[in-house]
Amino acid sequence: MNRLREKYNKEVVPKLIDKYNYSSVMEVPKIEKIVINIGVGEAVQNSKLLEAAVKELELITDSKPVVTKAKKSIAGFKLREGQEIGCKVTLRGEKMYNFMDKLISIALPGVRDFRGVSPKAFDGRGNYTLGIKEQMIFAEIEYDNIVKTRGMDIVFVTTAKTNEEAFDLLNEIGIPFRK
Repeated sequence: MNRLREKYNKEVVPKLIDKYNYSSVMEVPKIEKIVINIGVGEAVQNSKLLEAAVKELELITDSKPVVTKAKKSIAGFKLREGQEIGCKVTLRGEKMYNFMDKLISIALPGVRDFRGVSPKAFDGRGNYTLGIKEQMIFAEIEYDNIVKTRGMDIVFVTTAKTNEEAFDLLNEIGIPFRK
């Protein structure tokens, strides 16, 4: 069993039950899934960039990414509806906890001048979005194989009803929020 899942079950659940007076363990918010998304706008001109992004996302998450397509045409960006412009992975269960563990204990502390992630990026429904500027913070990415430096969005989807509950959940699990 993953150590973060163990921590959630043994430490986080009792703390949240105490704080919010839940009547059942099932009321305690939990992380449902993590969605990692890479937008590759330049894929319109060069499809090799999208292939590189898919490979990198697969290395980082150990799951096969889905290629995302444009929902509508935007003439200013020379974009047609249905064109491939990014990739994403949805992680659940064991893979989700493994990725979160890697993110919290290896990738984020490795960022230069890291002071914590912003506590303001909640969406009002208990979900948290974390933006990363470059994929090189993950150990699986080799610097020499990088085609282009690109960022990614990591969305933590929780069952929490409010931002405060979601913040407490993620904070207790170990996401390093800025003070």
